[in-house]
Amino acid sequence: MGATGARGLRVANECNIPVTINDRDPQGIALITHNASHAKMQVEIVQRDTNALLSERSFDAVDLDPFGTPAMYTDAAVKGTRRYLFITATDTAPLCGAHLKAGKRRYFAQPMNTEYHKEVGLRILLGFVVRETVKYDRGLEPIFCFAHRHFVRLHLRLLRGANAADDTMKRIGFILQCKQCQYRTEQQGMFPEILCCPHCDKKLTPIGPLWLGSIQHEETLVHMLEQLDTMELGTKKDLIRLIDLCRNELPTSSFYDYHRLTKIAGCSPPGITTVIGNINDSGYPATRTHFSGYGIKTEAPLAVIFDAISVRQ
Repeated sequence: MGATGARGLRVANECNIPVTINDRDPQGIALITHNASHAKMQVEIVQRDTNALLSERSFDAVDLDPFGTPAMYTDAAVKGTRRYLFITATDTAPLCGAHLKAGKRRYFAQPMNTEYHKEVGLRILLGFVVRETVKYDRGLEPIFCFAHRHFVRLHLRLLRGANAADDTMKRIGFILQCKQCQYRTEQQGMFPEILCCPHCDKKLTPIGPLWLGSIQHEETLVHMLEQLDTMELGTKKDLIRLIDLCRNELPTSSFYDYHRLTKIAGCSPPGITTVIGNINDSGYPATRTHFSGYGIKTEAPLAVIFDAISVRQ
């Protein structure tokens, strides 16, 4: 998975730490070796199957970035990680519910292609990693998790002990979504209770199991912003915006697309800042989300949200 070795060489150069770059493709190994020599970087280059390597050796941090799904590598990655596990998934269609059968096969979860499907995909992936982790009496803590363009990215801290695993399991649950209206609720546990929508009286559809609650570590994100002030990066502006959104968004497990709500309400959409301010004025917290430019995170009842959309300032 080292491919050209670019990421591993950047880590070795910018962080000044020992790095192992692995790929099973001989052509990949030749390219990594050439690039490491050209950059004059001392890194360990290994030609192994990723699952075999991570089942035999362990590392302080493992960055798992396959082409497509990380599902078949996650178990070995957990075993081969001492402290930090980073995972990228580019199979967003199965994770988000567009390819339903593939999502069920790979992650043993029920996705749904909702307006908040990007968040569903991230939380289903995170819930899958939890199930692969806790069986080894280990827990995890999300540090910086986000969805961007065509991929989902998780940065996780692994914790040791059965108590840490039990605490982690408390964050596993379901989103129960009404297929007739915008109502949804969260439910903790491995097995969803069958409930009916209080508005439509239709059975709610469970989405999950997935991770409930916060997907960020506040202190780490603050430290990242501080570090960005000292760095010269072409993507600096974009990174600051992403980190700020992730840092400030509420830890609800879904969001509302307020443009879709205005269509239901039959009104033209006011500015998103106005809507958030109206919800706040009604006594409920509300924030933007990095998952969508039209997304609003809030625990306010639907009636309050619709009122906030209808009232202009």
